[in-house]
Amino acid sequence: MSVEALVTTLKGGLDAPICLTWELTYACNLQCVHCLSSSGQRDPRELSTAEAKQVLDELRDLQVFYINIGGGEPMVRRDFFEILEYSISQGIGVKFSTNGAFIDFDKAQRLAAMDYLDIQISLDGTDAVTNDAVRGEGSYDMARRAMDNLKAAGFGPFKISVVVTRHNVDQLDEFKALADSYGAQLRVTRLRPSGRGADSWHDLHPTNAQQRQIYNWLLAHGENVLTGDSFFHLNALGEEPLPGLNMCGAGRVVCLIDPIGDVYACPFVIHVEFKAGSVRDAGGFAKVWKQSELFLELREPQSAGACSSCGSYDACQGGCMAAKFFTGLPLDGPDPECVNGHGEHLLEGVSAASNPKPSMDHSKPAKVTAVSVSLGVTRKPVAVS
Repeated sequence: MSVEALVTTLKGGLDAPICLTWELTYACNLQCVHCLSSSGQRDPRELSTAEAKQVLDELRDLQVFYINIGGGEPMVRRDFFEILEYSISQGIGVKFSTNGAFIDFDKAQRLAAMDYLDIQISLDGTDAVTNDAVRGEGSYDMARRAMDNLKAAGFGPFKISVVVTRHNVDQLDEFKALADSYGAQLRVTRLRPSGRGADSWHDLHPTNAQQRQIYNWLLAHGENVLTGDSFFHLNALGEEPLPGLNMCGAGRVVCLIDPIGDVYACPFVIHVEFKAGSVRDAGGFAKVWKQSELFLELREPQSAGACSSCGSYDACQGGCMAAKFFTGLPLDGPDPECVNGHGEHLLEGVSAASNPKPSMDHSKPAKVTAVSVSLGVTRKPVAVS
């Protein structure tokens, strides 16, 4: 089957998702400024251990062969290893994303002893200054300790996951060298304006010139670097297609389950407009995946809309739904990072105040430092008789 025929088939949806992301918790020890789920504090409505295992039973019956577990920080959950081991026992492989805070040597050994397990350590700079500006003070050293422990435990080729920003794009070669030094695989992903990323996107997203820089770098290294197909909008540059599928898989081949069991079409659009149902509803996840009106609609042929007159549409497919939605652009319009500049032009007429906001924010309250302030009031002396 040709790539074009495969994409056409996948756009019509599958009996089960190829890539299912499951955020186990909104609790997190960090407060990354680009966090897609605005994580920080645990939601008291979180799925219980028993409910999580029930979902895994459904996924097993649907023949889902692997899941992406994230958060928040998934290792915060006390039942993390219980859920992990249960998933693997049901024949469902796991890839989980972590900031590395809880991977000491003992846990690294426990993880290394498991089959069908992949680990992805998040890092957004090859030095502490670049990384910690986004992920928080001390997070660089924390991630490197986790990598050292995994290597020492003989875990194997874990992954280093990088969100590409205008501040770390010049470090792509260094990221690759770092991954190679651990025998790891590099994964680079696109910054989306979701969650807290909606507030930091304008300061962090790569410039148009840097988009071309990313494209050229991926052409040179793409066969050895994972992207999750998140840069398919760059195919509009037209010189040569990037490796991977050229399509938006939302509700077709991918979806997200959040910590309270709500199911969304895309891991990057946690918003009520893209909520398809809940695993707690009658029929569970299987019914949501197979029968939800939203997913069925997304599997219908989509209009090119405002991009129909652009000669690059077949190459970029209009770009990323999440990026358009949270920057206030129409879903059938150009990507905000359209390499031809069409999205940037449209953004000039969009008021940031009117942009859709994430449905929930689990960020921790900002720390307030008490400061002693003199009000300059002079008391009159009290007469003592």
